[in-house]
Amino acid sequence: MRLSLSMNASLIALFAALLYLAGGFSTGLRLFTPRDKRRPPRYLGIALGLAGVALHTVLLSQTLVVDGALNLSFFSAMSLSAWLIALLLLLTALSRPIENLGILLLPAAAISVALSVRYPAVHLLEPTAPTWLKMHVLVSLLAYSLLTLAAVQAVLLAVQDAKLHRHHPGGFVRALPPLQTMERLLFEMISLGFVLLGAALLTGFIFLDDMFAQHLAHKTILSILSWLVFGVLLWGRYQFGWRGRTAIRWTLAGFVVLALAYFGSKAALELIINN
Repeated sequence: MRLSLSMNASLIALFAALLYLAGGFSTGLRLFTPRDKRRPPRYLGIALGLAGVALHTVLLSQTLVVDGALNLSFFSAMSLSAWLIALLLLLTALSRPIENLGILLLPAAAISVALSVRYPAVHLLEPTAPTWLKMHVLVSLLAYSLLTLAAVQAVLLAVQDAKLHRHHPGGFVRALPPLQTMERLLFEMISLGFVLLGAALLTGFIFLDDMFAQHLAHKTILSILSWLVFGVLLWGRYQFGWRGRTAIRWTLAGFVVLALAYFGSKAALELIINN
């Protein structure tokens, strides 16, 4: 079922996407410009990104709730996830040095906004849905958002680690926080995301009556597998001090499995099987 959007919503989406792109560009320009040259202030990219989040919030208020029910179609859910990821990133960046993740995540948020307007659809979670189901959706989105931040942090950490091992720490690597700080932030994100993903799985099992009838078997199995991957990574970290490339590989592997669980299965059901 398609959702009819007003011209006003399209304009809001356009400006939200432009602000996200401007925030990502400003952050990237600051990161890649040498320290001895004039660079955009750190908080400019954050401010532009937060302005994009504000407009994105207005857009979601028009597209996310339809006749009192929550619209969780594929691109609507993607837009909501991108909004939450951007919000968590930018609010955390006010006190922690993670704004550089915006180089990838803010343009991705801009793309999600554009796709949600270009391909509007309706897949409703009714207002009468059980409370446990609503909690499951909320906690799942929080877990996915945090672990997405962790995956992007792992990508930056991989670049930083490679440069340092080749003894070429110049360029934008010098603008990144120290390697130990980057790793500490990575495991803080993974730890909280792991707890939230476990809570999402628990609430899912509470309301899930017939997993196979609802075509959720693959999603559940992949989510459990991802949770186990992150669990092994945390165990290895605290038991054996895993870090560096080992931590990066496990983080990205867990995220790929989780992304397949959250959006791979949803894309298959909505965009392929149901069309």
